[in-house]
Amino acid sequence: MEEQLTESVATSSQALPKRFQFRTFSSLGYLDYRYLWTGTLMMSAGQWVQQVALGWLVYELTGSSVLLGLLNGLRALPFLVTGPIAGVAADRMDRRQLMLRTQYVLIGTAFLMGTLVASGWLQVWHIFVFTLITGIGWSFSEPVRQSLIPSVVPKAELANAIALNSAGFNLMKVLGPALGGVMIAVFGAAGNFWVQGAAYVVVLWMIQLMHVPPTHANALRASAMANLKEGFAYVRSTPTVLALMILAYVPRIFAVPYQTLMPVFQKDVLQVGPEGLGLLMAAPGLGAVLAVLTLASISSRVKRQGLMLIASTIMLGLSLILFSQITSFHLALIVLVIAGAFQMVFLASTSTMLQLIVPDELRGRVMSLYMLDRGLMPAGALFAGVIAHVIGAPLTVTSMGAIVVVLTLLVAWRVPHIRTLES
Repeated sequence: MEEQLTESVATSSQALPKRFQFRTFSSLGYLDYRYLWTGTLMMSAGQWVQQVALGWLVYELTGSSVLLGLLNGLRALPFLVTGPIAGVAADRMDRRQLMLRTQYVLIGTAFLMGTLVASGWLQVWHIFVFTLITGIGWSFSEPVRQSLIPSVVPKAELANAIALNSAGFNLMKVLGPALGGVMIAVFGAAGNFWVQGAAYVVVLWMIQLMHVPPTHANALRASAMANLKEGFAYVRSTPTVLALMILAYVPRIFAVPYQTLMPVFQKDVLQVGPEGLGLLMAAPGLGAVLAVLTLASISSRVKRQGLMLIASTIMLGLSLILFSQITSFHLALIVLVIAGAFQMVFLASTSTMLQLIVPDELRGRVMSLYMLDRGLMPAGALFAGVIAHVIGAPLTVTSMGAIVVVLTLLVAWRVPHIRTLES
């Protein structure tokens, strides 16, 4: 299997070692991965520009913070409902055709939404329908794009490729919202959707240029429902994969939602103004970018991926506990950068381990189950908000960090093999 993968990469991707001599960007030496990475960059940019525009429109039309929360929940819902179905489709259908069809839908809805906004006919329900359609599109697109990474780079470059993929996403997480805000001020909200549509056209072009390996015939020998059950059964019966899934879900539910409490820390704990809130929100993103660039640079020298995954998740929990006890604004920023870095290390390590372990014919289904964590984040945010209302934000974040540490240690103890996993 590994020999076939290496051979496929060698024939379908053109390595350019002279142009990419730095280890940080080594996987970009493969042509098909460059197409995939560029598409990921454009997809991410479109998503963040859209998120700013949708939130601005909902609040302008309604002035309701409740509807803002519902909008964010609706964006994540498809990963819970249609995500597993998308994983089955990724393992059964022609992957290029699946990505192309999804992209056509995303492009059409983006340009249609821009036209509705510009025409003045926009209603609130249009925004929610648009959010649901694009959420479904993303839930189908993301598992396919993730499952393709091992097919366009050799095994030795997999950790580097996943780190660079995360770097592109997080770079757009920093730049996209700022760009979206500026475009609303200069061109109006309609311009954001047209720019998003243009970004998706670039993604479409990249898909057409990319060599996409054919789908394995194994999944076609059974029904789609049987394929779905097979994906769940594989995760349940493979202790290491199940442990990796749990380690992916735990921080998403109990750690990442700490960001929803930033306004409370800004105003009541650290006592800074709105500009301070912006810095508090940006600090973890900076840490994430620094972490993935470091991971990309040292990926070939890191062998104990399992140990790094456990250590980074524990350090994330400890960072949150430390942040919750800080009353100095500048020190809080430093700790948030560290927390963002460890958060990204555990995400990249989990994805790398899953991509290495899971066979190609099951990869779409397993990656779609892995991405259920995105749909669980609103539940984590609700948990954080309710608990903070009862016991206060600092004690809530302390509890969240402690839960992450304890559950991670429990998984590492119950599944000792995860500590010895190597890349």
